[in-house]
Amino acid sequence: MNKKLKILVINPGSTSTTIALFEDEKLLEKETIRHSSAELAKYKRIVDQHKLREEIIINFLKKKNIHISSLDAIVGRGGILKPVKSGVYRINELMLKDLKERPRVEHASNLGAIIAYDLAKKVRVPSFIVDPVAVDELEPIARISGIPEIERESLCHVLSMKAAARRIAQDLGKPYQELNLIIIHLGGGISVSAHRKGRMIDVNNASAEGPFSPERSGGVPIIELTKLCYSGKYSLPEMLKKIIGRGGLVAYLGTNNTMEVEDRISKGDKKAKLIYKAMAYQISKEIAAMAAVLKGKVDAIVITGNGARDKGALGKTFVDWIKERVDFIAPITVYPGSDEMKALASGALRVLRGEEKAYDYK
Repeated sequence: MNKKLKILVINPGSTSTTIALFEDEKLLEKETIRHSSAELAKYKRIVDQHKLREEIIINFLKKKNIHISSLDAIVGRGGILKPVKSGVYRINELMLKDLKERPRVEHASNLGAIIAYDLAKKVRVPSFIVDPVAVDELEPIARISGIPEIERESLCHVLSMKAAARRIAQDLGKPYQELNLIIIHLGGGISVSAHRKGRMIDVNNASAEGPFSPERSGGVPIIELTKLCYSGKYSLPEMLKKIIGRGGLVAYLGTNNTMEVEDRISKGDKKAKLIYKAMAYQISKEIAAMAAVLKGKVDAIVITGNGARDKGALGKTFVDWIKERVDFIAPITVYPGSDEMKALASGALRVLRGEEKAYDYK
C-alpha cells in the first residue's frame, strides 16, 4: 500500500499568511493569519518579515500537534524571480539569493520559498515552489510600454489565476487550451489577466499597473507622479512604499482591510464608499481592456481571490459593482477565496509521485 504523503503549504500574502497541511489531496488543516498595516510597517523590507512569519508557522504546527519530522515536503508560494516557464521548481541557493538580495520587486510572495527552504532543511525533506509570480507567457506585442528603456513585465497572481482557469474549464466541460478567459484575482494586490487557449497572453503588473488595490497605487498619472518624485519631499524608498505597501485603500482610508471599509460604508461613511467604488470602477476598466486583447471573444470572466467574497457588510457587494459594468462581455463566475493552497500541494504531489519533473532554477 502506497504511503500517504504529507505536504505543508505556506502562502505569504501582502496582508496575510495562510498555512495548510495536506495528506495527499485531502486538506487536513488550514489557517489564515491576518497582518495589520501597523504590524508590518515596522519592517523596512518585506524580506525582514521572514522570522515573524516563520514563527507564526511554527506556532501553527505546535497548536495543531503536527511534528515537522512527519512531513514529506514543504511547498511555498513562488516569488518574484527572473521570468520562468510555468511548473514546479526545487528551491535552491540561487533562488534564495535572488529573492533576498536582488528581488525584481519587494513582495510578500518572496517569503514563501525562503521560509519553506528553512523549515525543510531542518528535517531534510524537499522544498518546492509552484507557478511563481514570475511565470511569463506574454506575447511580444504585450511587452511594449511606450518607453524603449522600459518593458512591460508579467508579475501577477499566476498560481491563483491558473487554478481558477483549470476550475472554470472543468465546470464548462472544455479543456483550458480551448478557452478564452478573463481572470481576476482580488487580494492585497489585484491582477486582471487575458488567457487565450491555455496561455496567459496579457496581464497588468500587479505591483505597478492596472487598478489600485488595498495597498498598491496601481497605474497613476505619470506626469504628476514624476513631479512628485522630483519634488524633494520623498526619497526613492519612500516613493516605492507609496506605490507598494502604502498606496490604494491604505493611502485614502488608512486601512488595507476591505471588511473594515465595508463596515464603515454600512455606517454611512461617504468617502469610504467613493474610494471603494473607485477600486471596482478601475478593475472594470481593466477587464474591458483584456476583452480587447481577446478581440471580444471571451468564453467566461472569472473573479477569484480572498477579496471575492459572496457577501460582506454591504447590501450590494464589491463584486456586484464590477459585474454591473462588465457583464455584457461574457458570463461571470465568482470563486470566493482561491485554490492556491490546493494548487501548491498538487504541484508538489505530482513531483513526489513521479508524474511531473521539477525544474531547477537557473
